Amino acid sequence: MKRFFVTLVLLSATLGLGGCGYNTLQSSDEQIKATWAEVVNQYQRRADLVPNLVNTVKGYAAQEQKIFIEVAEARSRVGSIQATPELVNDPQAFQKFQAAQAQLSNALSHLIAVSESYPQLKSDANFRDLQSQLEGTENRITVARNRYIQAVQDYNVTVRSFPSNLTAKMFGYSIKANFSVENEAQISKPPTVDFAPATPSSSASP
Repeated sequence: MKRFFVTLVLLSATLGLGGCGYNTLQSSDEQIKATWAEVVNQYQRRADLVPNLVNTVKGYAAQEQKIFIEVAEARSRVGSIQATPELVNDPQAFQKFQAAQAQLSNALSHLIAVSESYPQLKSDANFRDLQSQLEGTENRITVARNRYIQAVQDYNVTVRSFPSNLTAKMFGYSIKANFSVENEAQISKPPTVDFAPATPSSSASP
């Protein structure tokens, strides 16, 4: 009889937690971890493209030192941030991560724009291949970011809503950081990749 009552109490507790949003909180938290891992993976893929892209541009536009320094500093800043799963629980650290990635996006846009002044660079097969890889990666970043944004929105609603908010407080589930919607449309745009045939330019270098 005692065992029966213990089982009944445990069953009631389990059903109570499920009804108060515990299972939803757990599954939502796991979804955030998965989508965040994909965001980090795609950003790392972009960072890995940078050295080859810079070296290719240097072969035709070695004098563009200001842009090379800008890209190097931006990539270094990105690399200095440990994008662990715990980062999403720290709003300040998350903001630094977002700012660093935005800085690298801007730097890469400037690097790509250099090709307009160097027809030989613009027509270089390796450069065009790297541009294509970069564009594809930026598109994957956008998709990964959007999935993460949606996952966090769903989770944060559960954390704030009654009665699941009580369960969240009891088990230490708190609001997680999300990408800001400010300039989201601009951030989501990959660097412009123009594969039109290059035309001679008086400012081009041989």
